[in-house]
Amino acid sequence: MKNLLAGLALTVAAVTALTSPNVFAQAQSAKPTVILVHGAFADASSWNGVVKILHKDGYPVVAAANPLRGVKSDGAYIGSLVAAQGTPVVLVGHSYGGNVITEAANGHGNVKALVYVSAFAPDTGETVAELAGKFPGSTLGPTLAPPVDLADGSKDLYILQDKFHAQFAADVPDAQAVLMAATQRPIAQAALSEKSGDAAWKTVPSWFIYGDADRNIPPQAIAFMAKRADAKGVVVVKGASHVVMVSHPYAVAKLIEKAASAQ
Repeated sequence: MKNLLAGLALTVAAVTALTSPNVFAQAQSAKPTVILVHGAFADASSWNGVVKILHKDGYPVVAAANPLRGVKSDGAYIGSLVAAQGTPVVLVGHSYGGNVITEAANGHGNVKALVYVSAFAPDTGETVAELAGKFPGSTLGPTLAPPVDLADGSKDLYILQDKFHAQFAADVPDAQAVLMAATQRPIAQAALSEKSGDAAWKTVPSWFIYGDADRNIPPQAIAFMAKRADAKGVVVVKGASHVVMVSHPYAVAKLIEKAASAQ
């Protein structure tokens, strides 16, 4: 009987502790989950350096596998990851992944910030192709391999491996760029001309970081999108390529943390 009463007392004490205001306050102050969304011609490993820093600083992280099939379907997929989190979320997108997070944030009240890393931040109805051609400077087109025909009639796009280093990752060491070229994931050609849905950056605070030596998205275009979004912070990394998160993970991680801690 004594053991039973002791057990009941411990259970009541545990429940009381878990439901006390102090514990609730601690739960409320937990750091948001960071969901990283890669773009075309990359994969989730492109965030490895950023993930290491975020983990060291105590942030839960999900580096998502972006399907790269289409704006709405990719946005819905990432949106499902957002909905599955029990915490506030910071959505981070690279390149075409910026289009995806702009779509994915809609309808999810737990998204507290959007971070665009050398990324597209389209307005409602805009396309990646339209934004990429809005300003001169992109040299991506001539570096693309002939489209790969798929069984369903769609087409996939890759960057030619011998053009990948100079075009996509000029400030990354040779050996690393070779691996990135070989493991690049293709994007469906149709995704580039699919119109974006509602622009989440109109209601969710945004931050931008990009390199001034980006050859995929003209830096002038990213500056335009950041200004249009009334970004809370903009970082321009001198000499950085399109994969600024690979070559300058510390700068990217610190901007994400700034967005995560903003009130």
